[in-house]
Amino acid sequence: MSVLNELLPGFALNFIVMIIIVGFIYYPSNNARREYTFAFFAFSALMYFISGLLRDVQLTLGFGFGLLAVFTVLRFRTEAIPLKEMMYIFISITIPFMNTLFLATRITFAELTIINGMLVAIFFIAEQSLGIPYLGRKEVIYEKIELIKPENHHDLLEDLRNRTGLDVQSYEISEINFLRDTATITIFFNEPTFPE
Repeated sequence: MSVLNELLPGFALNFIVMIIIVGFIYYPSNNARREYTFAFFAFSALMYFISGLLRDVQLTLGFGFGLLAVFTVLRFRTEAIPLKEMMYIFISITIPFMNTLFLATRITFAELTIINGMLVAIFFIAEQSLGIPYLGRKEVIYEKIELIKPENHHDLLEDLRNRTGLDVQSYEISEINFLRDTATITIFFNEPTFPE
């Protein structure tokens, strides 16, 4: 029971921090992927208890990050995850490691709470206050090959907006197939917002 008593304060702190980060910083953003929220909480809880229960075993921090790599490869190797979601996955895995430090180091629980608060503030400022726009991206096969010329940039952009119905901001031509007269284009667009 003493092990559980040692782990519970850190778990409570970890859970509160994740509710703030995922529920109040990530989730309200206009391009949040709702399906990832469960993964963030699950990773956070699992990593906290794994790292907390392994504190008596002579393992290095490298083992913990190796475990992170194994989990990431198992699930996410076949799916392209946007950079923003990958960063939140990294946050949801590293914060639990950090929150188990008070069990094995000289850091006090109060100091750990302050560090967590500082990180939450940094994430909030980066996500909300800086106003950094996050653009959605999609890959499309485009058949109007004559519009991919540099001098037709504005026409191509306008055609992509009309055909997709998206607010396309820019594009990147990935591949041109002259045999089929098609081009593979990655479009970058403002995520549409829908009324609730």
